[in-house]
Amino acid sequence: MFKRQRTGAVICASCGKLVGAQDEVCYNCGRKNPGLWGFEPLLRRLGYDLGFVSFVMWGCVALYIVTLAVDPAGITNSGVSFLTPGQRSLFLFGASGAVPVYQLGRWWTILSAGWLHGNLLHIVFNLMWVRQLAPAAGELFGTSRMAIIYTVACAAGFFLSSTMGYLFYGTPLGFLAGALFTLGASAPIFGLLGALVLYGRRRGGSGITSQAMGYAVILFVFGFIMPGVDNFAHLGGFIGGYGAAKLLDPMKPERVSHVVLALALMAATALSVILSLVMGRNLL
Repeated sequence: MFKRQRTGAVICASCGKLVGAQDEVCYNCGRKNPGLWGFEPLLRRLGYDLGFVSFVMWGCVALYIVTLAVDPAGITNSGVSFLTPGQRSLFLFGASGAVPVYQLGRWWTILSAGWLHGNLLHIVFNLMWVRQLAPAAGELFGTSRMAIIYTVACAAGFFLSSTMGYLFYGTPLGFLAGALFTLGASAPIFGLLGALVLYGRRRGGSGITSQAMGYAVILFVFGFIMPGVDNFAHLGGFIGGYGAAKLLDPMKPERVSHVVLALALMAATALSVILSLVMGRNLL
């Protein structure tokens, strides 16, 4: 199952056509190493992205359970805020915002915050969107580029929210303020929507563009109606996802460098959670 395939035909990781396991170039799309050095069958079973979607889903669930377990006395249950982890545990594991980023210098939390959630409804709602949008974006961009877009959008969303909170909170322009503390996978979710909008425009696919933009508008409106929603994280995530998708150019095939970058960003995200926990213990 985990052996390298040295002979026979495999599927090109970019265009889906049959190629030789050891072909240097795909004669259909031009991708170099289309069989991924013979490991294409294994990577295909994992989703080419080494299981990125599963990694996100189970990672968020695991961190949510841990944040509940670390500080059971801090858990609150009121209305839609059922099973809300305590602020102490959320801070320890990497909540972002103006206070952590600018006052405490915890800049890496713009990565870790996208893996934390504020209550049971919050995580269920977000993971439903991840499960729907990430595979679609992976199919259109290639899953390595999808993972890059997801991570860049996460960082962009929480950077914008933290910055706006730092600049405008407590000022006459308080309506422009972002969040003092913020978290959740909605920033990268909006990044996936931004990427889908870009793809539709590049390919002339009005259906993809209108559907993705429709989802984004609905979620933005929902954010203004519901209290405690970080709309600046959503906006930053959308801009970050759109910009990253444009730079990665979905009209060109994926490269090996995309796989390497995706894996590096996944590792950096995991390290951001670890660093948040280690450094947070020194601050509390």
